[in-house]
Amino acid sequence: MLIVIIRAFILYFVIIAAVRLMGKRQIGELQPSELVVTILLSNIATLPVEDISIPMTMGIVPIFTLAVIDVIVSYISLHSRGLRRAVSGTAKLLVTNGKIDQHAMRELRFTTDDLMAALRAQQVFDLADVQFAVAETTGTITVCPKKSASPPSAADLGLSPEDTDPPVMVISDGEISYAALRHLGLDEKWVRKVVKARGCGIDGVFIMTAESASKFTIVKKEDMK
Repeated sequence: MLIVIIRAFILYFVIIAAVRLMGKRQIGELQPSELVVTILLSNIATLPVEDISIPMTMGIVPIFTLAVIDVIVSYISLHSRGLRRAVSGTAKLLVTNGKIDQHAMRELRFTTDDLMAALRAQQVFDLADVQFAVAETTGTITVCPKKSASPPSAADLGLSPEDTDPPVMVISDGEISYAALRHLGLDEKWVRKVVKARGCGIDGVFIMTAESASKFTIVKKEDMK
């Protein structure tokens, strides 16, 4: 049992190292080739854990071999459109000006229910409101609503608001993010002063976000007793 635990522990970090090497994205954003490699990695990693007679190298070597192959293919794909198309496919236009391309739907084996579910996921409930919709190579659907169905922007209303970065998390569950402070041009002294003014210490802050020294939000920890 101890050997199994040790092997699982080692392979856990080996898989993490391999995935970091490949620079993987979220599962829903994986290209077909990336998904295949991810599945193979998980299957290979289980073999030395399930059968202790299999040497660890029989798990580690194939894992890093697949990771290196994926990195090489990804690198070549950056410079070769043909390989990129062969490995990842191409995006398909499904809807144009509210009209569905039924040929593209059949080619992708996309049902009408799949399409409407994808539209609803992006807060679009009427097909007539869609300017165009694209099936990306990751399997997700990108929707561009018509201007008449889109909320008015500040420019549409003749406004000129100042462009600012979104708030960053300065404190997370009682821990200060010094990287966020550097981004804002602030320091720990400022944080402690602001938090103290709110009647608590750093440890008593659940979340603190800030855009500048004068614009911030603090959420205190609740008493869980």
